[in-house]
Amino acid sequence: MHIDIISTVPELLDSPLSHSILQRAQDKGLLTVRVHDLRPYGIGKHNSVDDYQFGGGAGMVMRCEPLAALIDELREQRQYDEVIYLTPDGERYAQRRANRLSLCQNLLLICGHYKGIDERIREAYVTIEISIGDYVLSGGELAAAVLVDSIGRLLPGVIGDETSALTDTFQDDLLAPPVYTRPAEWRGREVPPILRSGDTGAIEAWREEQALERTRERRPDLLDEDAADA
Repeated sequence: MHIDIISTVPELLDSPLSHSILQRAQDKGLLTVRVHDLRPYGIGKHNSVDDYQFGGGAGMVMRCEPLAALIDELREQRQYDEVIYLTPDGERYAQRRANRLSLCQNLLLICGHYKGIDERIREAYVTIEISIGDYVLSGGELAAAVLVDSIGRLLPGVIGDETSALTDTFQDDLLAPPVYTRPAEWRGREVPPILRSGDTGAIEAWREEQALERTRERRPDLLDEDAADA
């Protein structure tokens, strides 16, 4: 998979993309991520990428020309399955969307800044608008890092045990069940005996029951959404 990211502050993405699972995915050649600085495409001697809003109001807006110039240049190099704009008013990001995006070959992510990007760029280029939550960040870079991480870990071969990603929270619209490791007893608290029984069928049944119970207690909305989808 290839992911291009457009940013006005590309340095914010240096650390998230250079460690742990994402770094291993890139080292294995399973994922390529390129961060493109919008500034060189800016207007005038100061490489301006933003301007005041038409109609007045506080906050600057990212201009059409620099974004279009860079997007057009990138689209000459590859065809994108999706062009994604990270914005608070986009669809709420969920595991199902991550699953679908992990099947793509080429993605382009646009990181907003200031008051956002000119609406005409959204109309002309963007195919999906995504929000990672009902709050506002200073820019789309951290949201882009969230997307890349959530998508990259689903690629075959990225995680050593590929079944691990398939049993994560939200994969079946359920929260994950409790997990334990050694020691079997810690400060008077013991690992449930069923997990030490060696009975695979009973263990799986216990995990399913625990996942359902935890979801009912903590995120009943997930069960409601599942019923609505059915």
